[in-house]
Amino acid sequence: MSALRQISAMVSMNLRNLPQRLGSSLVIVLGITGVVAVLVSVLSMAVGFSRTISGAGSPDRALILAGGSFDEATSSISADAVPDILNAAGIARDAAGRPIADAEVLAQVQVAQTASDQPINVALRGVGAEQALLRPEIHLVAGRMFRPGLHEVIVGRSVQMRYPGLGIGSHLSFQNGDWVVVGTFASSQPNLLDSEIETDARTLQSALQRNWFQSVTVRLAGPGALQTLRSALAADPTLHVDALLESTYRAAQSRVLYTILKVIAYFIGGMMAAGALFGALNSLYAAVSARSLEIATLRAIGFGAAGVVISVLAEALLLSLLGALLGALCAWALFDGHVSSMVLNGLQPPVSYAMAVTPGLVVLGIIWACVIGMIGGLFPALRAARLPVSQALNAVV
Repeated sequence: MSALRQISAMVSMNLRNLPQRLGSSLVIVLGITGVVAVLVSVLSMAVGFSRTISGAGSPDRALILAGGSFDEATSSISADAVPDILNAAGIARDAAGRPIADAEVLAQVQVAQTASDQPINVALRGVGAEQALLRPEIHLVAGRMFRPGLHEVIVGRSVQMRYPGLGIGSHLSFQNGDWVVVGTFASSQPNLLDSEIETDARTLQSALQRNWFQSVTVRLAGPGALQTLRSALAADPTLHVDALLESTYRAAQSRVLYTILKVIAYFIGGMMAAGALFGALNSLYAAVSARSLEIATLRAIGFGAAGVVISVLAEALLLSLLGALLGALCAWALFDGHVSSMVLNGLQPPVSYAMAVTPGLVVLGIIWACVIGMIGGLFPALRAARLPVSQALNAVV
């Protein structure tokens, strides 16, 4: 019999006998399931969070902040400086020649899921009249747009899903009395703005009794316009502002937390993987010991050591693959699309985002499972292949 036929016959025989080792097989499958489920679940938080933050950034938009500011929350741009900023070269203009740009105000409003819950802060963003041209990916999905001059707001769909009390017609207690929710907006892709509330910038500025804005968002006139804009802003000695691509700013916001989440996922996953590895080793060693007579008989009638090794590894990989698929399925069923929240820093309110179990994470989980299966099956396989035929037969007799 050829070596390939021997290997095929031994692998087939080993897999057909798996039901007879149901208990030890389940130990391996469930161990791998736990590892993959935890790994994929935590990484789905990182992926969903990163998508949401980066989705708010666009390579054809620029964000102008006060010089030296780390983010919008710490930025302060005088209202007197805004006209000069909007007249700078490099900013795209609409059909009427107006700059496609908005000076924006940031505040926080407290909301709670239920009357008994501890309220948390949600970002309230004041935007201008150019919002439709500036952010065309944002659109109303219910209700109507707020009217300037009135205490009316529209709510992002992500934050509305997390806090049902923000439905259309709801009232928010904020500066200068009641603010009414008149609409719901969403973006065409995961977006940071979906976890915010929006209103008219001038109305919000008046309610807060401020004479400054946090930022100015502009649409760039074309390739190379960012450098033109920067040069124009730097040439005005009365302005002390910095301009940067919105996509670059958003990516920098998410980088630290994304890295932390990945480290946590791999640390916890590694700890669980070590436990699953020892479980697989013990189970496969026990399976090899129970099959000593079978292996010795096959070796005695001419089957080679390679077939023994491959048959044990095939069992380990099959069980690991099954555990990986179950773990990924659990993570997808429990967490994919689940809306959670995370704080970017202590100065900003939580960001709501949807966790995402992607095909890439499933593949990563399968790779982890296969590595665990290979390592867990290798040593028992080598032991089985090196076991002297006479010793195995005598041990059984």
